[in-house]
Amino acid sequence: MCASAEKQNGRPAAHDDSQAVYRHDARPPCSSGYLVPVVVRACRAAGARRVLDLGCGNGTLCRALADAGFEVAGLEPSPSGVAAAARAVPEGMFRCGSVYDGPGIVPESDFDAVVSTEVVEHLFRPSALPVLAFAKLKPGGTFVVSTPYHGYLKNLLLALANRWDSHHSPNWDGGHVKFWSRRTLTALLEANGFRVLEFHGAGRIPGLWKSMVLVAQKTSGGRT
Repeated sequence: MCASAEKQNGRPAAHDDSQAVYRHDARPPCSSGYLVPVVVRACRAAGARRVLDLGCGNGTLCRALADAGFEVAGLEPSPSGVAAAARAVPEGMFRCGSVYDGPGIVPESDFDAVVSTEVVEHLFRPSALPVLAFAKLKPGGTFVVSTPYHGYLKNLLLALANRWDSHHSPNWDGGHVKFWSRRTLTALLEANGFRVLEFHGAGRIPGLWKSMVLVAQKTSGGRT
């Protein structure tokens, strides 16, 4: 069991409460397969060879990346997720830990690309994600991050259809604690040393996408 997981048994410190929300047991990601081709294409377009997946879950995306010819590594706070990822991608390298644990949780650096799918919406301190990605990327490396899409038209239609409560019920344990627009996610990345290059919608129909994917490049500076 990793150190972060052990804290579930006692009362965690303030920032560890958010780790408990971010942590999840691995389940088949049947709802996120639509993101795989977008992420693979972005890594190929970047000319990447080594890819790190932050919040890799049970390794489904890492398996797809490995099948596409990439060398993969993953970070996942759930011990069962790490075990499942290691079974799915035996040639990969997986570590148990949280993005809140800082750059040392992944000793390796100079990755060509870092990817993170449907993670940032679970983080109380979302800047921890781009800070870790920046630290692990080589100069000029690519960060590919996805999150559920919350465009203003989509949000309005959810409200008009009286579907907001069923879409984001506050009665769920854990779940999403941040709701990102293209503008706010871009601001997060730019404030932490990245330049956003591309936006992609994924799933459903244009304008009502399930998720959005931003592709960003590490700049020479760091956090602003």
